[in-house]
Amino acid sequence: MQKLYGVVVPIVTPLTKEDTVDVESIKKLVDHCINNGVEGLYPCGTTGEMMYLSLEERKLIAETVVAHTNKRIPVFVHIGAWNLKDTIELAQHAVTIGADGIGVVTPTFFKLSDRGLIDFFRAVAESVPVNFPVYLYGIPQNAVNDISPAVAEAVAQACPNVVGIKYSFGDFTRMQQFMLVRDQSFSVLAGPDHMFAPFCSAGGDGVVSGNAMCIPEHYDQLWSAIQAGDNALATKLQRRTNVLNTTLCAINNIAAYKVILKNEGIISTTKMRRPMENLTPEQEADLLSSMEKLEYRKVII
Repeated sequence: MQKLYGVVVPIVTPLTKEDTVDVESIKKLVDHCINNGVEGLYPCGTTGEMMYLSLEERKLIAETVVAHTNKRIPVFVHIGAWNLKDTIELAQHAVTIGADGIGVVTPTFFKLSDRGLIDFFRAVAESVPVNFPVYLYGIPQNAVNDISPAVAEAVAQACPNVVGIKYSFGDFTRMQQFMLVRDQSFSVLAGPDHMFAPFCSAGGDGVVSGNAMCIPEHYDQLWSAIQAGDNALATKLQRRTNVLNTTLCAINNIAAYKVILKNEGIISTTKMRRPMENLTPEQEADLLSSMEKLEYRKVII
């Protein structure tokens, strides 16, 4: 079954001034990512403001990304929702539109036991074909519930199509423990950008990075250095992305991504889905000025 690797981009959801999904901007964003060398796309994730979108909007986004990507690179649609019924509906929709796989975050807001988490993930994985890849998604700082290595192992043993995990909390030890799941064949992707190079040097498969939409050339070069085993170069490139990302994520990273992408002419507005906040005009100007001073379009080694 297909697995993700390298630089996977959880794309933003471009919106029109009327607060509808901007299909044409999505297509331009897909091309922008692919043309700059990323290895996979992950629509409707946290960076895509997923919980503030309707099921119909999420289906439209998934359909647009899958169709426009046209198998150039893998598309794994994030389908985690507020309840199991909606999650399964989105999972089965991803199958019907020809997505390459799905990701599913833990249930949010209410605290669940390990048994509850295992039951949830099993229900989702068993709702799609046994050869359709599923990634677990842990982001406990947002979702309340965490995924332990024991839970990942139990789900992986029960569901052969659960092929890996995207883990977005900076616990390096736990991420290494996930690598031991299913006889060390479990795919593990890092969420924290600053861990990309060291994580892959320890056996990780890649990173899921929203920042990579805005500075894709840096991530492309970093992944090439990792693949070549050039640790010295990878370290320098990692430090460069860390500096850029500190500025990019200083206030509201998702809103900042939209500012950069609009400034580049890739999306049409910086609009966020309420209650998500936009940057103020002053914050937008400061962000663009700071990024220009850092010469963010240049890969400086």
